[in-house]
Parts: sequence; structure tokens; C-alpha cells
Amino acid sequence: MSKPRTRQKRSSSLIQHIKEETIEEKSDQQSLPNLNADWVNSRGAWLIHLVIIALLKVIYGLFPWVSSNMSWTLTNLTYVVGSYIMFHHVTGIPFDFNSGAYDNLNMWEQIDDGDQYTPTKKFLLGVPVGLFLISTHYTDYDLTQFVINCAICLFAVIPKLPSSDRVRFSINAPNDDDDDDQDDHSS
Repeated sequence: MSKPRTRQKRSSSLIQHIKEETIEEKSDQQSLPNLNADWVNSRGAWLIHLVIIALLKVIYGLFPWVSSNMSWTLTNLTYVVGSYIMFHHVTGIPFDFNSGAYDNLNMWEQIDDGDQYTPTKKFLLGVPVGLFLISTHYTDYDLTQFVINCAICLFAVIPKLPSSDRVRFSINAPNDDDDDDQDDHSS
């Protein structure tokens, strides 16, 4: 008969730090190509970001009740939220052939094997900054729009910085001990 474990309390912190991978996990990551993150270096992957931004601007411009100024801010907001979810929120990969080697990493941490300041990461960091500058210009430097667009830009840029590597900003971020606790309660 095993001794029952008591459930530990969640950390009250909104910021969780993910542990570095073990040697086994790193070797698993290097043994097979990461199809989840390798596409960002392929031809046309950079262009699609500009196409998405242009399409968002056109779509928001079609609504008669949305002013030109507001359409730039909405384009900025939509692009940044979408890219945040894609690159920083979702962890792991949708493929099952790598034995869970990338389960704790988000896509940003998977790109270029986690190296910082690669051409792809510089481009992906520059897009929200450029979109902020364009949005600020086309909103005629209105203070309210500037503050909104600046906050949106910071929301996109901060998770991409090296100091945010393996850091999760979430109310529901699990502790490392939660997996063990769930195993104990399932039996």
C-alpha cells in the first residue's frame, strides 16, 4: 500500500519558468527534423506575414463604421494576438513521431533550435515593430491610438526577447509538480 501524497498548492506567481531540457530530450530534438518550426525558414514564409497584414487591413477597411485610423489599430491588434497564440501560447507540436521532445517548448523556442537573433527571429521581431510604426503614422499620431498600439507592440515584443525564453505568462500555468499530482489522483 503506497503512502498517499498531499496535493501541493499552485504557485501564486503569474510567471512560470520552464526547466531546461535534459540531455535525452536535447538528443531527441536533434535526431529528427522539427516540422512544426522548420517551415518558418522556407521560401514564402516571411511573405505570408505581410499578406496577412494586408488582408486584415482590407477586411477592416470594408466595414463602413470602422474609420481608417481604427482599421490600422484593429489590424495591429489582430495580427499581434494571432501571432502571440501561434508562437508563444501553444506548446508542443501536433506530430507524434518525436516522443514528446518538444512538449514543453512553444513554437518561438523551437524555431532555429532555440538560437536567438537568427534572421528569421529578427524578421518576426521586426514585423510587429514595423506594424506599430505604420499604425502610429496612419492614425495621425493620435495619443490614444498611440498608447493602444504601443501596448499591443509590447505585448508582441516582450515574449520574443531572450530574457523571456522558457518563461510562461499565465494564470493557469501548471507547476512542475502538477503532473505528478495528477498521476497520483488518477488511480
